[in-house]
Amino acid sequence: MSEIPEPTQTNLPPPEISSETPISVTENLKSSLGNILGSWKIKAGLAVAVLFGVLLFWFYWQHMIAVAGMKSWASRSGARAIECMIRDTNNDQYVSCSALLDQQIVPLECSSSLFNIGCRVNYGTAAPNVKQGGPRGSAS
Repeated sequence: MSEIPEPTQTNLPPPEISSETPISVTENLKSSLGNILGSWKIKAGLAVAVLFGVLLFWFYWQHMIAVAGMKSWASRSGARAIECMIRDTNNDQYVSCSALLDQQIVPLECSSSLFNIGCRVNYGTAAPNVKQGGPRGSAS
C-alpha cells in the first residue's frame, strides 16, 4: 500500500489577502497606457482627432439648436418636423427650416441661439393664397 505523505510545515507566513492586487493592476494599466501614449505619433493623432471633433461640433452648432427649436415647435403645433438648413446663411441668427402641417409645408425660421430656442413662421416666402372668384361683372 502506498502511504499518503503528511503535509510538511514550513516557516513561511500564511498568504495574506490584501488590497495590493488592485493597485498592481492599476499600476500595470497606467504603465501600459503610458507606454502607448509615449509615442509622439499617437499624441499628434489624438490632438488632430480632438481638433476635428471640436470643429465639427462648432460647424453644426447652429443646426443642432435650430433642430431642437423646430422639433419643439412641431410638437406644440401638431406638425411634423421635416428638416433644417445647416447654417444661418444671412447672419440674422435664424436658420431656415420646414415642417408639414395639414398637408402643407410651412416655412420656418428657427433660432440658432441657445438663449432663444424656438421658431417663427416665415410668411415672407409663403405662396400667396389666391382666391379664384366667379366671373366678374364687366361692363361691355
